[in-house]
Amino acid sequence: MNIDSLQVACDYVSSSGFILSVEKKTALQASLTLVKDQQKFKKIYFLGKIIGLQNDYFICQGIENDELVNRKTLYSVDCVKWGLISNPNEETRRKCSMIKGRFIGDPSYIYENPSEKKSDDEHPNDTSIKEEDRLAVTVENIYHDVSVVPRGAFIRTSLGQVHKNKLFSGLTQVEAMKLSSYFHFRNPVLLQNKSLMEKADLDKALDFLDPIDVDIPQCGSWSLQQERGGAVIVLRSLHWLGFTAYHVPETQIFGYCYCGYGEKNLDLPFML
Repeated sequence: MNIDSLQVACDYVSSSGFILSVEKKTALQASLTLVKDQQKFKKIYFLGKIIGLQNDYFICQGIENDELVNRKTLYSVDCVKWGLISNPNEETRRKCSMIKGRFIGDPSYIYENPSEKKSDDEHPNDTSIKEEDRLAVTVENIYHDVSVVPRGAFIRTSLGQVHKNKLFSGLTQVEAMKLSSYFHFRNPVLLQNKSLMEKADLDKALDFLDPIDVDIPQCGSWSLQQERGGAVIVLRSLHWLGFTAYHVPETQIFGYCYCGYGEKNLDLPFML
């Protein structure tokens, strides 16, 4: 959700339990406005928070020229001071995949991985990982798996850059209640499939993202609902419990946020 419309955007996801106090909203808007100026971002989005045992991590992303690539992710535990999250490498991702349980809320906390035995000549810290690194991997996974936008909200130019579509006037009420009207906002993975790319009704300027209606398990990855008498359409992820996307039909209003423990629901296939 855009930080400029944070007050209104929080109301759209309040039914999912995401509530910020007046103090937190004020601190977020003030501090992120400064971050935007200091880092020379064109836009800054608030992504939500990961609930920790001692402190919560508040997450935001800064946008430069392209809406899709080279986003910079920042975190804070007090909504005032923000730190930049570095991009994790494959080794960090591998180590973090073995860590289970709640976040502590301390970026400097060290996880020792008991599943990896240290040899005599191995450095004692080779199997450890900082919570800050685990946070980077978790945010990356959430953003990749469930960040969604309505069809037509973004457009890819002839130069390959992705920008907000100024002509987007919102989905109709009927379109907004179809999973096929929403796309993963990430570099496409499924569209590498030629059978999808060669569909005659695909618009290369609009349909350059992966659709969410083919997510596995199909008909079980998302919960799509109408709220406020159909005035707001809400998408909830069943993979990442706590993730909520929203769209107001016939308008340019849409967004998403996450409020959870930072743990993926791996039991979903057995719950359906």
